[in-house]
Amino acid sequence: MDTIYAQASGRGKAGVAVIRLSGPRAWEAVAALCGRLPAPRQAAVRLLRIGADALDEALVLCFEAGRSFTGEESAELHLHGALATVAAVLKALGSLGFLRLAEPGEFTRRAMESGRLDLSQVEGLADLIEAETEAQRKQALAVLSGSVGRMVETWRSKLIRAAALMEACIDFADEDLPVDVTPEAFALLSEVAAQFSAEIGRISVTERVREGFEVAIVGRPNAGKSTLLNALAGREAAITSEVAGTTRDVIEVRMDLSGLAVTLLDTAGLRDTEDQVEAIGVARAIERAKRADLRVFLLDDGDIPLLQPIGDDLVVQGKADLGGSGDLRVSGKTGEGVDALVAAITERLSARAAGAGVMTRERHRDCLGRASGALESALEELGHGLERLDLAAEHCRTGVRALESLLGRVDVENLLDEIFSSFCIGK
Repeated sequence: MDTIYAQASGRGKAGVAVIRLSGPRAWEAVAALCGRLPAPRQAAVRLLRIGADALDEALVLCFEAGRSFTGEESAELHLHGALATVAAVLKALGSLGFLRLAEPGEFTRRAMESGRLDLSQVEGLADLIEAETEAQRKQALAVLSGSVGRMVETWRSKLIRAAALMEACIDFADEDLPVDVTPEAFALLSEVAAQFSAEIGRISVTERVREGFEVAIVGRPNAGKSTLLNALAGREAAITSEVAGTTRDVIEVRMDLSGLAVTLLDTAGLRDTEDQVEAIGVARAIERAKRADLRVFLLDDGDIPLLQPIGDDLVVQGKADLGGSGDLRVSGKTGEGVDALVAAITERLSARAAGAGVMTRERHRDCLGRASGALESALEELGHGLERLDLAAEHCRTGVRALESLLGRVDVENLLDEIFSSFCIGK
């Protein structure tokens, strides 16, 4: 394979910048700049030169094949983070003639191809890089650590065991087996099928932790929704006015609530109206509020028309500074009750997040769905008796292949370019 190089740290001025190299001539390239190499996995300060020109005094690290992130011979140069320094070292590496710049995600792709990571861990790494909240960080780290792979391997071994039992019955159909093994196969398939169903049910919650929950503030026109949104956001995110119907479209504000990513939605006031533009805003508000994970109904002298609270939606008495009653009262103008409202929202969303699993993407749902369908077919064929064991065993193998595709072992070549293109160059 080619030897590649790229800046692995963020672009821009910094205290330290990291340049990564990987491939069969990585050490040769570093030696061309600094002369004597440090021992593998032991950092040492070296003066980097190209010809007679000094480039920088850098910390140099070398990793032997099989002991690096990519699984290949690799090296890292920790430079002073000046833009000119980084540019000079990158130019010097390019001038050696036997290196090329890495493509987006190429270091991580090599790690997967060498067996250092499976595809689910690659996705976990991408999520870890993008994590904005504590919950996202923990979730991504769990996936990166191999939790998906361990779960899949457990399922895979049980399905292979079940298939082996069925094939034993087929191979020795004319002989008396000491024990009827079909009940064990049926029990294994039933157990795994139930676990598939449970994990599929958790994916929607896990996706919300990864992508963020949506909380819609709904109420009548001029109920104080925009003022409340501004109070929650700590800035003037929405226009406020005494004129009813000021908000015509959905306004979004991204927040971090106790480690959870949450998008607050300020919606148009809900009422019957003959104004065509306002009516469009009301329709959008209703549609978006129905799709939200949680709704905060802001009351102002009456119920909310056109939409009703469901589940654990919050019903709040607005404009508390002007009086009113209720267990939960809030005023976006004075801040009264805002902390209590935030705590109530956080409590409800945290309870949902507690049910998250480790499968985080639509691709995972698709793979598990295919595997679950195969197991249902296997159980159905198994119920017909010994004459359909060959079909049941084949469905079982189909389920195994679906699980293997989840880890990137089969049938994912068309997905790889898309996945790795989302990585930065140095990763």
